[in-house]
Amino acid sequence: MIPQEIIRKKRDSKVLSKEEIIEFVNGLTNGSFSDAQIAAMSMAIFSNGMIPEETVHLTEAMTKSGDTINWSDIVDSELVCDKHSTGGVGDKTSIVLAPILAACGLHVPMISGRGLGHTGGTLDKFDSIPGYNTQPDIDTFKKVVKEVGCAIIGQTSNLAPADKKLYSIRDVVGTVESLPLITSSILSKKIASGLQSLVLDVKVGNGSFNSTIEISRELSHSLVSVAKGSGLQCEAIITDMNQVLGKSAGHTLEILECIKYIKNETKDSRLENITNQLISSLLMMVYKISKEEAHKKIDQVITNGSAAEKFEMMVAALGGPKNILSSYEQDLNNNSSHKDIFAQNFGWVEKIHTRELGLILIELGGGRKQVTDKINYGVGYDNVCSVGDKIDSSRPLLTLYSQIMEDDKKLEDRIKDCFVISEKEIKKLPEIYEYIN
Repeated sequence: MIPQEIIRKKRDSKVLSKEEIIEFVNGLTNGSFSDAQIAAMSMAIFSNGMIPEETVHLTEAMTKSGDTINWSDIVDSELVCDKHSTGGVGDKTSIVLAPILAACGLHVPMISGRGLGHTGGTLDKFDSIPGYNTQPDIDTFKKVVKEVGCAIIGQTSNLAPADKKLYSIRDVVGTVESLPLITSSILSKKIASGLQSLVLDVKVGNGSFNSTIEISRELSHSLVSVAKGSGLQCEAIITDMNQVLGKSAGHTLEILECIKYIKNETKDSRLENITNQLISSLLMMVYKISKEEAHKKIDQVITNGSAAEKFEMMVAALGGPKNILSSYEQDLNNNSSHKDIFAQNFGWVEKIHTRELGLILIELGGGRKQVTDKINYGVGYDNVCSVGDKIDSSRPLLTLYSQIMEDDKKLEDRIKDCFVISEKEIKKLPEIYEYIN
């Protein structure tokens, strides 16, 4: 097949055959499609979309472009599951979700990503743990999943390599937002990692890439439809990202919050509710139990300490401290200075400009402006207030951790401007908007 004929067909809004889609995906890795032709094809898909069958074929071809993991000879493959989030500020659900699922008897081979735009990446958070290896070889990955029940690592070099090539082109030609391309990018990596069940945490709000419920709903339907078309059990849950999730944002601070959560010491109620909904979705899918039974399982493994034990085992198995549950204050020592930031006017938090908070964090060194930038894991926010919280002289907006020793009024003013304060009492925002299955 001639590349330009395939491009022309999609340019003219025609449906591509499975064979044409396979030819295009093969061209991403064998060089038969030039970068210019890949760019043209991605723009044709961006402009004209794809019907569900095309997206399924694209996802399957991307999945098969590299290695795929078969768990059947290692663990009970029916128990292999995962969760994917579209990202946000302070989104740390994966850190506690994976060990809780493992303690419930499931196997979680979680392939996570680094920070994107204003959002933090799960992989970067684990990089803040001394010694933790986020890029182990595939045999180590399988061994940890088998023996511990969960492993959170980065994408291996030959897992869905066609997606890596296509994404690098999409990123520079303005087609990142294409729904079929987003769908195939997310799902190809998940399917290649050998999952049977998947829950999708699709964020909505000003701290998300999905600014409206309509966008989140459309993406959710696309992901669930294609996942099921590819043989996965799948559900999407649309959750709130109009505020920081949990009480912290910043790599070391988020790991600390998660350790206290999984040790059953302190838990932010919003983070707990969203995490439990995601976990219960997978437990219900795999074990065919009720939501009430799923929540009982979650409570049991948190209360008896088995979830915390799984977290510690995973960290140790991947090169981190062997006793992190007891040594974390020394292991994660944060030498950043900290300061409470108070509002100029007192009242109730009406709105938070969450994306701007994320961007400020990147400027402080908590994220990358360029791929080669080194992250400062210690900077961030703690004790961040939520929409509906009452703010007065004793309740700061947040505690800022930074390397700036002297007062920086401009920085403080920018942070204060992220919070809109009302004289009237404000209701809390919902945590869960919709379930799509």
